[in-house]
Amino acid sequence: MEHVHHYAVVDIDTLIPSPRNARTHDQRQIQQIVDSIQAFGFTNPLLIDEAGGIIAGHGRLEAAKKLGLAELPAIRVAHLSDPEKRALMLADNKIALNAGWNMELLASELADLSEMDLAFDLEITGFEVPEIDLIIEGANDETPPEEVAPEPDAAAPSICQHGDLWLLGQHRVLCGDARNGDDYDRLMGRAQAHVGFTDPPYNVPISGHVCGSGKVQHREFVEASGEMSEDAFETFLRDTLTYCAVHSQEGAVWFACMDWRHIGEIRSAGLSAFDDWLNMCVWAKTNGGMGSLYRSQHELVFVFRKGRASHRNNVQLGRFGRNRTNLWTYAGVNTFRNGRMEELQAHPTAKPVEMVKDAILDVSKRGEIVLDPFLGSGSTLIAAERCGRIAYGLEIDPAYVDVILRRWRDETGQQPLRATDKATLYSLEQSNDAEVAQ
Repeated sequence: MEHVHHYAVVDIDTLIPSPRNARTHDQRQIQQIVDSIQAFGFTNPLLIDEAGGIIAGHGRLEAAKKLGLAELPAIRVAHLSDPEKRALMLADNKIALNAGWNMELLASELADLSEMDLAFDLEITGFEVPEIDLIIEGANDETPPEEVAPEPDAAAPSICQHGDLWLLGQHRVLCGDARNGDDYDRLMGRAQAHVGFTDPPYNVPISGHVCGSGKVQHREFVEASGEMSEDAFETFLRDTLTYCAVHSQEGAVWFACMDWRHIGEIRSAGLSAFDDWLNMCVWAKTNGGMGSLYRSQHELVFVFRKGRASHRNNVQLGRFGRNRTNLWTYAGVNTFRNGRMEELQAHPTAKPVEMVKDAILDVSKRGEIVLDPFLGSGSTLIAAERCGRIAYGLEIDPAYVDVILRRWRDETGQQPLRATDKATLYSLEQSNDAEVAQ
């Protein structure tokens, strides 16, 4: 059997698309080819016949035209009959589609690449952001550990001091004030958030509202724990969310949690700070909390957008398997059953890590920054850690920063570092213990 192949660089205007080409290419896929050529070069020559008719490479030709290329590499196949050319045109497309994936290796490759400092976007692989997340998540069949975020030990001195900046791998946590612009500057540097998730205090006293008179009692928040008037609380929220917007990129999506009592304040503050109110999601808990006439079994999550630029949408009406609505059903921590006392001792309004993670997955890609100015017990940090995002967070209460640092250490096995002197949390704990012993 004769095989005659000649490599050539041909004028793009001499190439003739086949009217029999049954393969379709939408603009999204053409753009993927464009991105690949820009990143790696034209690595896959066209197959053409002796007259310049295209056998394989119609999508590459369209991408080359978008790029304004004048010449293209091609392999000229001169030995095939017309029926053979037509069959090869089909085979070239179909045979590749018949291949499968080793999902474990694929997930490993995507996860490794996502953690590297790449000069290109990971979507250059042809996998879109929701696919990448689902593949990596799908390879991890471990059940998430119980969410345990213990209350600070009131009898123990705090390791963290106000103003301390902590480095937790790529994450950053500052013990600072959500209404202080200098604290944001110090936390963020020149970075900007791609997404925000925050659970501000609800201006409701913890005692009698979030916890009852049982054995599990929570300390009150440092601020906005029922002492503010309606106007003062709205100003508190507006000041905070405005700083959040300043430190977010155009198109960033922000999730802000609130209870039913303060719908007006959060809506007004959010619309003042951001440019669009995208939706309001309802966290439907599987169990009721505190209440008088009715026990409260839901919380609200307001969804805003910075600027008029389009936001990332990884849901796309379930196209990649993310079948999401604005009703979020997740268990709360107050399930009142045996073995749940540690969970009851968690941050008084702690949000489930899986809920926060799903929200982050909806509107961001791996390696992007998630900002939370009210980090609390660190649920946003843990969620970001688990889905390959980078958390930047503020928390005003040093005792809760201690909780955050230890929670991340338990999650990862790594030691948080104080930015000023690179002291580890463990070394500071040891020094603290030694001082107490004296």
